Amino acid sequence: MNNISLKTGRAWIEVNVENLRHNVEILNRAMQPGCELMAVVKAQAYGHGAVLTASRLNKMGVRAFAVATVDEGITLREAGVCGEILILGYTQVSRASQLKEYDLMQTLISFEYAEALNHQGTAVKVHIKIDTGMHRLGIASEELSAVQKIFRMQNLKVCGMFTHLCCSDSRHPDDIAFTKGQIDNFYSMTDALRSCGIILPKLHIQSSYGLLNYPDLACDYVRAGIALYGVLSSPDDDTVLKPDLRPVFSLKSRVVLIRNVKAGESVGYGRRFIARRDTRIAILPVGYGDGFPGNLSDGKGSVLIRQSVVPVAGRICMDQLAVDITDTEGVSVGDIATLAGAEGYDKLSVPAVADRSGSISNELLCRMGARLPVIASDTVSQGSDETRPCCSFHKNSAVK
Repeated sequence: MNNISLKTGRAWIEVNVENLRHNVEILNRAMQPGCELMAVVKAQAYGHGAVLTASRLNKMGVRAFAVATVDEGITLREAGVCGEILILGYTQVSRASQLKEYDLMQTLISFEYAEALNHQGTAVKVHIKIDTGMHRLGIASEELSAVQKIFRMQNLKVCGMFTHLCCSDSRHPDDIAFTKGQIDNFYSMTDALRSCGIILPKLHIQSSYGLLNYPDLACDYVRAGIALYGVLSSPDDDTVLKPDLRPVFSLKSRVVLIRNVKAGESVGYGRRFIARRDTRIAILPVGYGDGFPGNLSDGKGSVLIRQSVVPVAGRICMDQLAVDITDTEGVSVGDIATLAGAEGYDKLSVPAVADRSGSISNELLCRMGARLPVIASDTVSQGSDETRPCCSFHKNSAVK
């Protein structure tokens, strides 16, 4: 039995590599000339498997990545992922030596943080985060002198500068006006730095919705996360650009047991499902412990089996759930069930499943990456799940 068979015995995430390749091409065409895709692979690449996804992206020519933590960056380097890796979040100053050792770029979250990182004595690469109105991380766009001082800090090599648009997904007039104000604030800062004689590093403003709703911005990177994986955050989101993005993720499991339940009998915790007729129930070994939302219990959630969409019966458990297959013929133990990401079934798209659970695609995908194995579609037919990077990273090869 090969590794694929072993990993797909219970439940798994399947990554459609061809759809990922297609999305890379579509996003590259949507960007302004000279702009480069920065693939956001934090939180296990939104549940798609960080090493698997980044390795495949490397082979597709992607050479810039964003993660949330230093440990995520180290994991990619140790797996042989090449190119620039930007840490978007906080890293303890005491770990500066690892930033250098693994050739990682650190976001400066405040001026005080920049001073502390500079004083630790190890030369590191950094991107300056500019707060243009989100008021989360970054140096306020009015603090020109603080940013000027950072460019003069001996141990900080400024490789980039960026901001984040907090409501670029919205087409409400007030949110559009706010976003345009953020963009103006950022460029006011960069114009002021240029007028002071500072050579600007690479600039980036747009995340997925920044590109889809403000495609004319001229930057050096687009930080593509959710769009790279072929879905929007919510099913009703409207965007200026409507590219032909294709879903990369699907959550699958197998039927492991079929039970015949008589009318009046119950299924699962709390007896929440009472059979109104003689009923056939299929048990799937997947549950909220795998990230599938428990609030999709009692028929709120659905599953695709043999081209039929069947309802969840009763409460979703930590490690399994039941579905009603009474009206679906031919279901057998071993059949594959798709719980999210079934192409051609709008009700089972990731945005639709997330929306029914009261969440967004971003959160739903991230919740599924912890316990489930991730399988690439281009390895299923080959019978091997081995992930080979396109090159090897050596710690002593980091740019000094």
